[in-house]
Amino acid sequence: MSGGGTRAARERLTIKKSDIGEMISHAKSCLPNESCGLIAGKREEGAKVVERVYKLKNTDESRIHFTVDQREQLASIKDMRARGLTPLGNFHSHPETPARPSEEDIKLAFDPDASYIIISLAGKEPIIRSFHIENGAAVQEDIITLE
Repeated sequence: MSGGGTRAARERLTIKKSDIGEMISHAKSCLPNESCGLIAGKREEGAKVVERVYKLKNTDESRIHFTVDQREQLASIKDMRARGLTPLGNFHSHPETPARPSEEDIKLAFDPDASYIIISLAGKEPIIRSFHIENGAAVQEDIITLE
């Protein structure tokens, strides 16, 4: 939603358990650094439905921030278009901190229509949360998992 206003209703993100597993696996494989990637799918009745996960390289190779590989990002966008999918947002991991946006995450969130998924690997079990970020404010989105 563009236009400067904030959303009244909480966003919903629907995603398959296998896609969550793929993102968590990617996050673990990138340790000790942050992982990153994109999500794509369709918008249906107020929900974003994830149909594909794109695992990208963190060119910063950092534990505290990420930059996606621009060539991989472009190839992912081309693939989305070829499949008739819409970019829905991105994901990244926090190897040592909670699953909530950092100040840098909020500052760099330029797309008010995107979902920003954060995977925390700080505890025994991974925690995954999704956020809508607009005008410097992060609001947690509901995640609905499908088999």
